[in-house]
Amino acid sequence: MAEFHRSFGFLQRMCTLLVVACVIHLSVLIAFYLQNFSKVTRPPSPQVMQQHELALDPETSTRNSSQPDTPERNQTLQHCLETPPRLEGPLSVDFSEPVKLNMLMKDTRLSLGGHYTPSECVSQQKVAVIIPFRDREMHLKYWLFYLHPMLQRQQLDYGIYIIEQDGDEAFNRAKLLNVGYVEALKDYDYNCFIFSDVDLIPLDDRNLYKCYDQPRHIAVAMDKFGFKLPYNQYFGGISSLSKEQYLKINGFPNNYWGWGGEDDDIYNRLSFHGMSISRPDHNIGRCKMIRHVRDRLNQPNPERFSRISRTKETMGEDGINSLNYSVVSWEKNRLYTKITVDIGNAPHI
Repeated sequence: MAEFHRSFGFLQRMCTLLVVACVIHLSVLIAFYLQNFSKVTRPPSPQVMQQHELALDPETSTRNSSQPDTPERNQTLQHCLETPPRLEGPLSVDFSEPVKLNMLMKDTRLSLGGHYTPSECVSQQKVAVIIPFRDREMHLKYWLFYLHPMLQRQQLDYGIYIIEQDGDEAFNRAKLLNVGYVEALKDYDYNCFIFSDVDLIPLDDRNLYKCYDQPRHIAVAMDKFGFKLPYNQYFGGISSLSKEQYLKINGFPNNYWGWGGEDDDIYNRLSFHGMSISRPDHNIGRCKMIRHVRDRLNQPNPERFSRISRTKETMGEDGINSLNYSVVSWEKNRLYTKITVDIGNAPHI
């Protein structure tokens, strides 16, 4: 019996010690909680809230905020592969129904101005896509709908520049391309330039929008011409030139007002400077054109053949070194940068 009482007393003391330990532990927890309660419940400052909202708002993103080409980033990522791994090959392109750009407008991978940089690797080139433009809003929607996803699959560090001609003068495609070159370089240090009509959509994403050792003709097999080159010297529709290639030929001619001739002048410039034309395979280089009537202010240029015959004489003085224009407006949205320019008056012909 005495042994039982000793055991019971020992258990009672142990239980008491355990209760005391629990009380002390609980007291410490309560004191810690009360000490940090104000820190946990204190709302963020207005400045912190504003920064958070800016980070979530896609329309306030800027090209500089992402800093995609910083040395730190380049040191942590590998260069993108020569052949991008997510290409799909032949594409389905349909112009029978209007397209919606809602999903693209919400694509937070695009910075303001239609600029994209791959997050998984460092692109081998910085590509400015330049589109001469006037009164082609429907065509532009199709172009943006199909090209943005394709260019992203190609892992390009790219920006989209819509160069709109102001006024009622005859359209001057080549001069607008010169303007696009100059204005794009004010925005970013591009080293490759894609010059594209707004009504042409590639039918295969293996047709890469980048620059090569030689000037590249991208739209080599258009449905308009039965998916064949209309003639061997044809350099129209879509082409790419590196910065060095572009400057070597003094850019493009500024004096082709109206439709036709400037592409042949550019081909002559390249040829006279000892360059040859690089082209993709015809099956890969297929492109589809959005059908349309000729614009009222883009009638055939009656002087085009005479000007083409004098390319060798004029290319040293007519080009990027003689370009003059004034910027009317500059607009950036999620999908592109639009620059409206006054490029002067066409001579009376």
